[in-house]
Amino acid sequence: MSLQAATDVPLLISSPNSSSERRVTPSWSVAHFKTRLEPITGIPAGSQQLTLRVGSQDAVAITAADEEQTQLAAFPLQPYAEITVVDTRPVSARTDFSDLSAVPKYTMPSTEYETRTDSVLAWKKAQKLGRFDPDAPSIEQQRTRAIEREVEERGLTLSSRVRLLPESDARRGTVSYIGPVPEIPGLGAWIGVTLDEPTGKNDGSVKGKKYFECANNSGVFVRPERCEAGDFPPLDLGDEDMEEL
Repeated sequence: MSLQAATDVPLLISSPNSSSERRVTPSWSVAHFKTRLEPITGIPAGSQQLTLRVGSQDAVAITAADEEQTQLAAFPLQPYAEITVVDTRPVSARTDFSDLSAVPKYTMPSTEYETRTDSVLAWKKAQKLGRFDPDAPSIEQQRTRAIEREVEERGLTLSSRVRLLPESDARRGTVSYIGPVPEIPGLGAWIGVTLDEPTGKNDGSVKGKKYFECANNSGVFVRPERCEAGDFPPLDLGDEDMEEL
C-alpha cells in the first residue's frame, strides 16, 4: 500500500478538456510538474502555461527562467488552490477531445439486431408493445384519429365561422363540409369552406363530386390546422395563391 508524503498538497487542476483533484509534491520542479500534467490535460509540457489561484486572490503565473531547477515550493501553494493549464498551441494544432466525429463507431446491421434475443426490440416483441401490439392502431388509423382530434379541439362544426391560417391569408368564410374527400390525396377529414369572396379554388366539388353548395371559386378544402373558428365578420379580401385543393 502506497502512502502520500505528508508534505503533498491537494490542488485542483483545470484545463480546457479536464478538471480533477491531484496531490502535488512541492519539491517537484516546474518542468517535472508539467510532464506530470501532460497525460492529465492532453497538453504537451512545452505548450503549457500555468497559473495558480488561491481563493479570491489574483492568479499567479507559475513560470521561471530555469524551470528545471525551480521548485513548486517557490510559489504560494495552499490546499485546494486552483492550477489552470492553458494550451498555447495554435487552435488548429490542438486536439478537441469533445469532437467525436472522427471516432470510429460500430453500427450493428439491422438484420443482425433483429435476430438478437437480448435487445430492446426482442423485449418489445415479447411484451407485444408498440408496433408489435396486435390491437395497436395502424399508422393510417393514428393519422385519422389525430385529424379528428384537431377538428374537435379547434371547435370546427358545420356553419361555424372561420378564418384561414396563417393570418397573412386573411380570408374568412363558413364551414360547409367536414369529412373525408377520397379524391384528394391524404387521410382523414378535410374542411370544406365557403369563402366570403370568390377567392377559392372550386364550387364545393372535387373531380366532379359535389360536397357542398357554393358559388364558383368560393369553395376551398383545407386541413383542420388551417382553420381558426371564431366570430369573424366578412371581409373584402384579395386573391392570394395558397396551397390548397
